[in-house]
Amino acid sequence: MSAEGTTYHIPVLLTPSVDGLNIHPDGTYVDVTFGGGGHSREILSRLGERGRLLGFDQDGDAERNIVSDPRFTFVRSNFRYLRNFLRYYGAERVDGVLADLGVSSHHLDEGERGFSFRLDGALDMRMNKRNGKTAADVVNDYDEGRLADIFYLYGELKNSRRLAAALVKARSTERIMTTGQLANVVEPLLSRGREKKELARVFQALRIEVNQEMDALKEMLQAAIRALKPGGRLVVITYHSLEDRMVKNIVKTGNVAGKEERDFYGRLHAPLKAVNGKVIVPDDGEVERNPRSRSAKLRIAEKVEGGAEDGK
Repeated sequence: MSAEGTTYHIPVLLTPSVDGLNIHPDGTYVDVTFGGGGHSREILSRLGERGRLLGFDQDGDAERNIVSDPRFTFVRSNFRYLRNFLRYYGAERVDGVLADLGVSSHHLDEGERGFSFRLDGALDMRMNKRNGKTAADVVNDYDEGRLADIFYLYGELKNSRRLAAALVKARSTERIMTTGQLANVVEPLLSRGREKKELARVFQALRIEVNQEMDALKEMLQAAIRALKPGGRLVVITYHSLEDRMVKNIVKTGNVAGKEERDFYGRLHAPLKAVNGKVIVPDDGEVERNPRSRSAKLRIAEKVEGGAEDGK
């Protein structure tokens, strides 16, 4: 087993996340966030000859890390289309699905992709470079109200209206086309002592909007529930409260809104049960080795025998 290219990403919570899949050697598994391939390689190391792994990634750069292994299939696609591609590859029922939802260190370290405020570059933020809309399009073309909503909903920024107004004023003179320009406009409005954290949330909000991350996550989670066999595992690593809330809700209630549905006898209608009652977080050693893991939370759930969303 080898990689065509170089792994560009240090896997977060590698051992506990793959342990959480409870891998059967002959099982079928899906890594919906292939990236640098670190989690996929660990999964393959635990599979037997008849095991199977599918790896999803919409970013063309991830193809440099494709694993050369007959048990592995790479799918160049957004994970929101999980169900369609599982059907296409004859793997409609699977034993486990793993998702590491964070932005890879590769993206943050390449200024031209526009994901990081630490490096000046084009205001892009597209995970899939074949998509049309960029962060520059959002910043320059959305009206003030829509920008404010994005910063409030996806960045959880209390001063969202002031940020939106400042951007609209600045772009009336010159289009905002780089991460440096964006940072220069919003930095005066950030709280003293919290500038980096709030600036990261500005970038997070734009990235979520550009890539429609919340909608994609919802669709993937619903598809994963349908695809899992009874006893199959859903393993998800989240990095901010919006993702974590959605995953927590679907584990508890079977839907991302967290709305409890009960049958005639009052029994909760939920297709999953939590495996870890308390979220798993990186230890101090991992955070020191890989600062990206600092905000990571791992949730593991198991498909209930005879539960809702039985894959039909």
